[in-house]
Amino acid sequence: MGKLEGKVAFITGAARGQGRAEALRLAADGADIIGVDICGPVATNVADASTSADLDATALAVEELGRTMVARKADVRDFPGLKGALEDGVRELGRLDIVVANAGMWNYGLTEEITEEMWDVVHDVNLKGVWHTAKAAIPVLKEQNAGGSMIFTTSSMATIGAPNMSPYCSAKHGVAGLVKTIAMELAPYKIRVNSVAPTTVNTKLIHNQPTYALFAPDLAEDELTRANVEPRFATIPLLDLAWIEPEDIANAVAYLASDEARYVTGLELRVDAGQILN
Repeated sequence: MGKLEGKVAFITGAARGQGRAEALRLAADGADIIGVDICGPVATNVADASTSADLDATALAVEELGRTMVARKADVRDFPGLKGALEDGVRELGRLDIVVANAGMWNYGLTEEITEEMWDVVHDVNLKGVWHTAKAAIPVLKEQNAGGSMIFTTSSMATIGAPNMSPYCSAKHGVAGLVKTIAMELAPYKIRVNSVAPTTVNTKLIHNQPTYALFAPDLAEDELTRANVEPRFATIPLLDLAWIEPEDIANAVAYLASDEARYVTGLELRVDAGQILN
């Protein structure tokens, strides 16, 4: 039996990247999955839109591991829709034990040049969306009276800053504060609340022309390829490569979701190869 056998995990942003890796790792450990994703474009996001086909692929991969996934299209900015998707999953799978607030996006620009829309959409997805996820899940966990684990995705940018990323950095700092607050509120209910703070992860959020242009402003547009820009990401001495993999984050999530972390709460677990030590 896997260490999460009989558990159900709710994961946002499950269509691809870290969310998909988390769904597969938790399923491999025995959990069934409620997975949601917007499956469409988000204004000002640097990455191409996720699709319904991406979410279906995650569900199929979970099923190939012998587990069940309830997949729903939902936007973390839309609380009624998100809550409804979670309720659908709980009705079908019978319970809720693990919550992974993973959905996120970013955009770039100098602070004085960021538009109202750019600022608002990052905060609505990366901070308000995490609050919505917690707000939808907490009553379910409390009613079950069986404890639980909530895991929020922050970032190394929740500890340090980065030029051209003021909306993202400020939102992730906000999530770090939210973790500490909710951890205190839910401790009497044996519900643990932690975060995972990645460095650069090998996903669509870094492999796109806006990100390449930020890291290599000296290159012409036709030179902004992964091969040309990849060395620019290698700024962390501990890393052999330019980034870590989504599975590295999923491994940390699996630990925090398990009973091995039964006395761990309010923690920011950094999976950053020592980035903030620079």
